[in-house]
Amino acid sequence: MTALTASRPPRRRTVALSAAALTLGVLATATAATASPAEHAARSTRTKEIASSVLGSDYKVTLTALRSGTDPYAASVRLRVFVHKGGAWKESDRVQVGRANGWFWYPLTGRHAVGTFSTASTEPAPVQVRLLITPSIGYSGTYSYVIRHGDVTAR
Repeated sequence: MTALTASRPPRRRTVALSAAALTLGVLATATAATASPAEHAARSTRTKEIASSVLGSDYKVTLTALRSGTDPYAASVRLRVFVHKGGAWKESDRVQVGRANGWFWYPLTGRHAVGTFSTASTEPAPVQVRLLITPSIGYSGTYSYVIRHGDVTAR
C-alpha cells in the first residue's frame, strides 16, 4: 500500500499544478492578444512621411510611404507637390515613385530609408529620389522628376 501511495502525487498538488498551468495559459493568450500602444500604432500605421523639402516660398515636396492594405510588408511611395496659396499649402500634383506595393514597409520607414532626396529652388525644379530596398540589397536606382508650375513629371 505504501508503494502505491508513493507513486501517486497527492490530489492537492495535482489540482494546484493544473490551476497554475491553466492560469499561465490564460495569461499567455491575453498577453499575445493585447499589444502595447506602440505595437498597435505600428500595425495600424498606413502612411508615414519619409522626407520633405520646401523650395523657397513656392513649392513644398514630400515623400510619403503608404502601407499596403493587403500585404503588411509591402508599401508604395508617393511624391506630392504643394503650392503655397492663400496662406496655406495646397496639393497641386502627385506621382507614384516606383511600382504600387513595390517597396518593403519596414526598410522604407526605417532610419536609412532615403538615400537621396535632392531638390532645387529653380523653375523647373529638379527632384531626385533613391530609396532603400533592403539593407542587404541596398538603394534603388535614381528616380528623376521635374516640377514645372506645380506639376510634376518624370524625367
